[in-house]
Amino acid sequence: MSFPLWCLFFAALMLVLTKFPVAVAMARIDGRGYDNRHPRDQQAALSGWGARALAAHQNMFEAFPLFAAGILVTQVTNVQGLTINVLAGVFVVARVLYTLFYLTNTHALRSAVWMVGFASCLALLLAPALI
Repeated sequence: MSFPLWCLFFAALMLVLTKFPVAVAMARIDGRGYDNRHPRDQQAALSGWGARALAAHQNMFEAFPLFAAGILVTQVTNVQGLTINVLAGVFVVARVLYTLFYLTNTHALRSAVWMVGFASCLALLLAPALI
């Protein structure tokens, strides 16, 4: 499997991995543990770190489709090489940093790495026209 497809796999895995901090915050919210019967109600009550964890998790769902489309465009058009590998890797690293910066409330860096990840997606989508 190519490096960009591995990056796509890892990004898909991050959809679930970013839920773990949310689950930890939910379990701590009222001392009763994770409420699997009404998780959305419990999520709505999150604040501070827990609310930021939820926002980072939800944003991963928003970012993933554009990245997936970019990777699939390069695969379908058979555009490959170092540039595509770097763009795919940059997205994954940006998303990991984005989550960490969200959890630590480092808003300026969070926004900067969001832009880097978004730009890498756009570059992947445009790669067949530019490479």
